[in-house]
Amino acid sequence: MTNFPPPAPDSRLSAGAARLALRYDGTFAPETVQHLLADSYRLLAEGATVRTHLIVLAERLANERLDALAHSSRPAADAAPRVLFVCTGNAGRSQLAAAILTHLAQGAVQVSSAGTRPTAELDIHVAEVLAEAGVPLPEDVFPKPLTEEVVAAADVVVTMGCGDACPLPAGRRYMDWTVPDPDGAPIERVRAIRDQIGSRVQALLSELAPTQAK
Repeated sequence: MTNFPPPAPDSRLSAGAARLALRYDGTFAPETVQHLLADSYRLLAEGATVRTHLIVLAERLANERLDALAHSSRPAADAAPRVLFVCTGNAGRSQLAAAILTHLAQGAVQVSSAGTRPTAELDIHVAEVLAEAGVPLPEDVFPKPLTEEVVAAADVVVTMGCGDACPLPAGRRYMDWTVPDPDGAPIERVRAIRDQIGSRVQALLSELAPTQAK
């Protein structure tokens, strides 16, 4: 029987902790789940100007961190390679790269993205230029902070424009892509950035999962 975490200050956080505890039953103790959920909420709340959806977003972030931690704790020999894209705001470049690789890899690569200083929302043209290229942007994506668990689980860390704030994980493949920032750029410029990132993603995919590369 699953032991649910002790009550959180907010009943909605308690409900989220219970869902995550059930999902990771046998992998993590309920206290670990609650700690990561509370910490995820704290990280998101620090830079939030609107807190309407913070509970939901915190649960999504905690789930990603728990999944990464589970992978690092018990890596499977046949696990898909994991790629982490990092930029400053996790609102433009890293979101474009993550969406494109997710679309092209079709499950052959585990993809995540994060920001060293995440913004409140995605850059205005990101969804539009992806749609033009036939690349879906999941409805539940949002700018996320960079966390130790996700970095540690990554096989490849790709940084774009975050300078010294970006991670240099030992034992991981590290790549730095020089790509312009789409923040505030006209849509024509964002399209060019999308295509530049797309070319780099294709090359990376051809190394990690050659059968999926086109």
